[in-house]
Amino acid sequence: MLAPPATLSLSDQAYDRFREALRQGRLGPGQRVLETEIAETFGMSRTPVREAIRRLQAEGLVVPLPGRGLCVAQYDHAEVDELYVMREALEGTAARLAAQNAGRPDIGLLQRLVEEEAALPPEAAAEHNRRFHRALHQAAHNRYLLRSLSALSDALLLLGPTTLEQPGRARAAQAEHARIVAAIAARDEAGAEAAARAHIAAAHEARLALAAAAPA
Repeated sequence: MLAPPATLSLSDQAYDRFREALRQGRLGPGQRVLETEIAETFGMSRTPVREAIRRLQAEGLVVPLPGRGLCVAQYDHAEVDELYVMREALEGTAARLAAQNAGRPDIGLLQRLVEEEAALPPEAAAEHNRRFHRALHQAAHNRYLLRSLSALSDALLLLGPTTLEQPGRARAAQAEHARIVAAIAARDEAGAEAAARAHIAAAHEARLALAAAAPA
């Protein structure tokens, strides 16, 4: 018999719930992190919340506010640019490696995700996008690249609202995903990398436009 899955500790549960709050925008960049408020919101005691916050601090997702406790980390313009430079390089490498290494099940999953994307309601676009990129990363079959992309995914939590909410961006992203997958299926390594890099460059432009439109 298979062993039952291990139950997450309370601190792990608090950590996961904090990250989900970041992902959903319920906790945003620059927002103060008050242990008592988070414990109350999560319906937990302060001890597991405190342990989760320490872990988030170690990962750079929560940072000190001088003389004012802690807050969710917030990137400046230069840091956002640096993040997208690295994202373009890593996603391009993932697509190139996927064109080399992806098996038939990997490609089938990517194709299915692209097909499903066309019929998604707007509120489901961001989570589906994350699923697509996770599938792409897995299709590269490189554990060291996966580790780097995992760290990058943590940083992306701090960017705030998804760019897919911008008019026309979700549809454009779907077409970009389709081009990536078509190149992978054709074993076109250079084409897959170029398509993935173009996709991230377009996402970067959308992020800058979103930041420019935000109230000062």
